[in-house]
This record gives sequence, structure tokens and C-alpha cells, in this order.
Amino acid sequence: MFAADQASRGLGVELLEQGEGTAVLRMTVTPGMVNGHGIAHGGYVFLLADSAFACACNSHGPVTVAAGADVTFVAPAYEGDVLVARAEQRTRFGRSGLYDVSVLRGDEVIAEFRGRSRTIGSASTGTAASTTSKESR
Repeated sequence: MFAADQASRGLGVELLEQGEGTAVLRMTVTPGMVNGHGIAHGGYVFLLADSAFACACNSHGPVTVAAGADVTFVAPAYEGDVLVARAEQRTRFGRSGLYDVSVLRGDEVIAEFRGRSRTIGSASTGTAASTTSKESR
């Protein structure tokens, strides 16, 4: 899945590790990621965490997407900072799951992210399930 993720890979995000329900990704804050306050735009920090979440929740095989996510920004990141996002599955129940992601600069927490996943695909085919209701589109 990550190999086809043009958004993340185009921003220099690297997949360092992936296991069953886990993932570790890295990104360096570039000049184009800095906002008017001179700090990393929160959207880029969120993207890194969301990408780690996506890798972790898709490690089980079936196509799985975000049902929702929340982020708490703890400290600012700056141009040149190397950020690492560590995602870990907390639980899976039915077609849903909860994942926590810590975004770190070294040992310092930059952000905490909680993602809620929903499996929409088939484990045997790896493709998204066909749906007909408006709510699922």
C-alpha cells in the first residue's frame, strides 16, 4: 500500500518498519512545510501520523481506511527537524480498529494521534468491497 502512496512518498516520507498492527515512518520538515509562524504546518505533521496509521491498520491484509482521527499537537516542529511516527494497534473489533501514533523528534513528543479504522475490503482479494448505499460512498 505504501509503495502506491504518492502523497506521502512525494513529501519524502519513508517507511522504516512495518509489522502486524505497527508501523514506523520518518519525514524531514522541508522549507515548503513551514507555515507563517516559522513552524511545521500541522497538516504535514498530521499527514505523517496518518500515513503511519494507514500502514499499521493495513498490515492485516484487507483494505482498511480511516473512519476518523484526532491529533493533539504537543510541541512545534521546525524546518530541518526529522520526525518519526510510531503507530501501534490498540484493538480491533469486527471491521473496526483503534490505533495510536506518537510523532517524535528524537525523544520529544511532537504530536499524539488516535485513528479509527474501518475494513472495507476482502482479505482474499485485497480489493475494496462493492457497496450500493449512499452512506458508504
